[in-house]
Amino acid sequence: MDKIAVLIPCYNEALTIRKVVEDAKRALPEAAIYVYDNNSTDDTVKEATEAGAIIRYEKKQGKGNVVRAMFEQIEAECYIIVDADDTYGLEAAPLLADSVLKDGADMAIGDRLSGAYFTENKRAFHGIGNKVVRSGIRLFFHQKISDVMTGFRAFSRRYVKSFLIESNGFEIETEMTIYAIENDLRITSYTIEYRDRPEGSSSKLNTVKDGIKVLRLIHRSHYRYHPLRAFGEAALCLLALESIPIAFAAVLWGSTGGYVSFGVAVFAFLVVLCLLGIGIHKNKKAKRSKAEQKAKIESL
Repeated sequence: MDKIAVLIPCYNEALTIRKVVEDAKRALPEAAIYVYDNNSTDDTVKEATEAGAIIRYEKKQGKGNVVRAMFEQIEAECYIIVDADDTYGLEAAPLLADSVLKDGADMAIGDRLSGAYFTENKRAFHGIGNKVVRSGIRLFFHQKISDVMTGFRAFSRRYVKSFLIESNGFEIETEMTIYAIENDLRITSYTIEYRDRPEGSSSKLNTVKDGIKVLRLIHRSHYRYHPLRAFGEAALCLLALESIPIAFAAVLWGSTGGYVSFGVAVFAFLVVLCLLGIGIHKNKKAKRSKAEQKAKIESL
């Protein structure tokens, strides 16, 4: 078993992967450096091999699939994931590793957004997307996470071996964050150096397409972890919407409209009760599932 494993998911990053591997070796000379190639068509594997990395392969396309393979296959006490695009200052890697190995953190976040991200990042919509996702986590999960979508993190063994990944693509970072929040795992955060991609290097993230996937994940997780709250909010929205036709009918048709509005009100009330009933039922299942997951985590 490795004490520290540096895991680098990689797809067509021949321009930067050598430097990332070399930076990781300098920052953590005792660590095993793994590059997981995800069907690259350039010289990524050649550059990583010459830099001294251990090469592994994942044929299922998508970052979530790569991370799933990493977590299943690698045995270590501390896992550090970093993107292969050379945008993260790996000088902070020992700090993240110590947070896990010495201070007992389950997930240590390399926080870009509290540093130079918004001045260094040249892709305007990426910055907006990060702010929207961070706001979504605060709204639905009541947690202030400094950088939800950072690609530079450290994890404890119990986090890695208890986490059943569902994401296939770039929504994996958001899923990682929500999992830690909902299972009361210890999260720490450190501001890190961030720099934009070097000239000639291009992001694989599609701002609109992948952004929608991330927002769908947040919405789905809200219903999964907090069904009573989620269905209750839906019920309140329905009541607010139903008040409009009820009032309209009463005003427009006078006494006759009263009967119509009463019927609409009864129907809305029954639908609300139905939504609340579903929420209560799912909430019981969610609590039971959460208790089972916590027991699994504590056993590792």
